[in-house]
Amino acid sequence: MSIIYVLIPIAILLVCIAVIVFFWAVKSNQFDDLERHGSSILFDDDLPKHKRNAPPSDTKKHE
Repeated sequence: MSIIYVLIPIAILLVCIAVIVFFWAVKSNQFDDLERHGSSILFDDDLPKHKRNAPPSDTKKHE
């Protein structure tokens, strides 16, 4: 029965921390645009400027 005196303050502390983190997330605009990040993986915006493994264009074939 004495463990309840320890668990209740710990539970209240955890709830207070969760509420503070939630309000911080709302204040810092974490929930403003939920759709953009979910669909951004589908589009390829970063196209490579050149191929890394491509041979140089001035190499000549020796016969």
